[in-house]
Amino acid sequence: MTITFGLVTEGRTDQAVIRAILAGYFGDDNIRVTSLNPSDKNKLGGWSQVFQYCNSPDFKDAFESKDYVIIHIDTDISPQYKIAQIDQDGNSLSPNQLIENVKDKFKHLLDPEFYQRYGERIIFAIAVHSIECWLLPLYCEENEKSAIDSCFDKLAEAINKEPEKLKIIKLDKKSKYYQKISLPYSRNEILLNHYSLNPSFKIFIEELQARNIYIND
Repeated sequence: MTITFGLVTEGRTDQAVIRAILAGYFGDDNIRVTSLNPSDKNKLGGWSQVFQYCNSPDFKDAFESKDYVIIHIDTDISPQYKIAQIDQDGNSLSPNQLIENVKDKFKHLLDPEFYQRYGERIIFAIAVHSIECWLLPLYCEENEKSAIDSCFDKLAEAINKEPEKLKIIKLDKKSKYYQKISLPYSRNEILLNHYSLNPSFKIFIEELQARNIYIND
């Protein structure tokens, strides 16, 4: 039996990164991954659509045809979806604490009985604070690989230093660029050597590991 995945993401660039990660993790470039949203390909999506989709009948129906559903969201603007980034004393929450709070929000959004039944088939890909942070280990200097702030700017600066290497003159939020810059993660050895360098990326891989998923040839 072939394992199938459904992706609920903020946008198509996020899908590109997660697809590459899944290919590398399972060592299969042809892994069966289906984008569940944005349902309208003319729209960019965003965090509000992620919550909207997860609160829809379509989300529940996805489990009839998909073995696992991956929910992605960035935390850069988490206060807009009512998840604080600081504690009562004004200290920044750790990536792990922030991720747990976001996961709790999704769990409360879903029907408790539904989550009890299907929770093990839901995999959270919560990027602190953006999915670009997961790409820093590939391109940035050692002191920036674990960064969680201003990750797009850090990634763009690193890539723009050597435009001829990736044939990207200027990094932009386009799926074709993200497919190219995340491609190294589709190789298992590279993925395993880099994922632990960025905190929320490490937590996502640990979520996959906890499921003990095996892809049949």
